Amino acid sequence: MTLGAAISASFIFNVIIILFVVYWVGNQLYLYIQRRRVGKEITEEVFNKGMRKAQIVDLREPKDFDSGHILGARNLPYSQLTQRYTDLRADLPIYLYDQGRTLSTRAAIKLYRKGYRNLYWLKKGYQNWDGKTKSKKHV
Repeated sequence: MTLGAAISASFIFNVIIILFVVYWVGNQLYLYIQRRRVGKEITEEVFNKGMRKAQIVDLREPKDFDSGHILGARNLPYSQLTQRYTDLRADLPIYLYDQGRTLSTRAAIKLYRKGYRNLYWLKKGYQNWDGKTKSKKHV
């Protein structure tokens, strides 16, 4: 391999890495802006206080939901949200959660586009939930 070819391959590799980083940062910035526009991230304390007057939606798959979920939550997997979003009432607040917050953010964006406005998601997701839970006995 000649010196010119090595420099050229190194240059191309660096450009690809830079483009990837720019894409990733841009995507994260887009999600941050969308999150701020469509709803609000709330702490476990706020979630607990308002959950009696809200629809609590667990976005995880049924297997995860059955192994443990927030008491009073209904399972509406993110993978089915596009088909089943009409199961939710637009006139009541919607409290979303998943294992972290990634799916909650994406679900809030989808629901916002469908006309839902009172959207909230649990700050650190179910993985850090200390409140009351329920699970099926035979999971």
